[in-house]
Amino acid sequence: MTLKFCCATIILLAEIHNARDSRLYNVVMNWVYLAIAIVSEVVATSALKASAGFTRLYPSILVVGGYALAFYFLSLSLRFIPVGIAYAIWSGVGVVLVCLLGWLVYGQKLDIAAGIGIALIVAGVVVLNAFSTTPSQG
Repeated sequence: MTLKFCCATIILLAEIHNARDSRLYNVVMNWVYLAIAIVSEVVATSALKASAGFTRLYPSILVVGGYALAFYFLSLSLRFIPVGIAYAIWSGVGVVLVCLLGWLVYGQKLDIAAGIGIALIVAGVVVLNAFSTTPSQG
């Protein structure tokens, strides 16, 4: 089943790539831009602790560069995705990923209340994506 999924994904990506002028290509690319923005923001936020108040050069460069990339790609995604929806997804997914990295990299633990709060954030993002009729531009 995994091989079938991989093959189907490759075929879909090839179709999207071949149809650069199509609406599907534009839709997919705007969601890819949002994903890149989220990952860049998570990397930058996670590097803040390592920057030690911007006293360490390389982590500080990672923070500034990560936030610059995050805002650039967020601005690209906003050509299609409504700003409220994009920001809700950005912040919801970002919170979950930063908490996960804090746990994996820095050994930070979350209590039950924090876990419930994060679950509610995830639920909010799911509701927005699954049930919102907010129109996209494009």
